[in-house]
Amino acid sequence: MVKTGTRLRSQVCDTQVIIVRAADSLDDLRAGGVPMVPIDGGAAAPAGSPQEGFTDGNLIGKRYVDDGGAEVLVTKAGAGTLSVGTTPLTIKEAKPLPASD
Repeated sequence: MVKTGTRLRSQVCDTQVIIVRAADSLDDLRAGGVPMVPIDGGAAAPAGSPQEGFTDGNLIGKRYVDDGGAEVLVTKAGAGTLSVGTTPLTIKEAKPLPASD
C-alpha cells in the first residue's frame, strides 16, 4: 500500500504527485494510463506519451480524489490524466463557507 507523503512521478509525462490520503486503491495509481513510480527510484526522463483516452492532463496545485477516499496533490502538472486503473480521478471541490447571519 502506498503511504501518505509518498511522492510519485509519471513514466509518460511530467506529472508529479504527493499522496495526501492513502487508500488501497492507490496501488494502481496511473498518469496517462501508465502506472506511476516513486520519484526516488531514479531520474529517468518521461518516455513515450499518454495512452489514448488519458490525455486530458492535470493541474498543478489541485487535489484529486477517488470514490474510495484517496487523495493526491499534483506538484507538477503533466499531459496525462490521473486515474486509478481506468477510472479517472476527479478534482476535489472546495466546500462552500457556511452562511453567516
